[in-house]
Amino acid sequence: MKAAALHALVAALLVATGIALYDRLVLRPALVVGIVDLSEVYRAKETEFTHLLTQTGSEAERERALALARDFSQRLPAALDELPQECGCLVVIKGTVAGAPHSLDLTPMLRRKVDRR
Repeated sequence: MKAAALHALVAALLVATGIALYDRLVLRPALVVGIVDLSEVYRAKETEFTHLLTQTGSEAERERALALARDFSQRLPAALDELPQECGCLVVIKGTVAGAPHSLDLTPMLRRKVDRR
């Protein structure tokens, strides 16, 4: 009888450990959602480019501002593609989420990736 009780206790401990590990390593990370305010990043860059275009006097400065805009348009999709791998989470646009309890704001990370020069 004691052996059966001991086996049952060991089995219960193994099952509890397995469930706890599954919760910590699989379930909880899957519940994390990364949120990006894409419109905020886009508006900030749009303001910067508009300022550069209106303040520049020479054609070379205007070309530089347009080159920065083209560079931004190429870096933004690449940066958005890199975010899920870096955070290990699902990344969604801010306007599409209503109340995510385990969410991360990845907007600053996106802004850093896009501003790299």
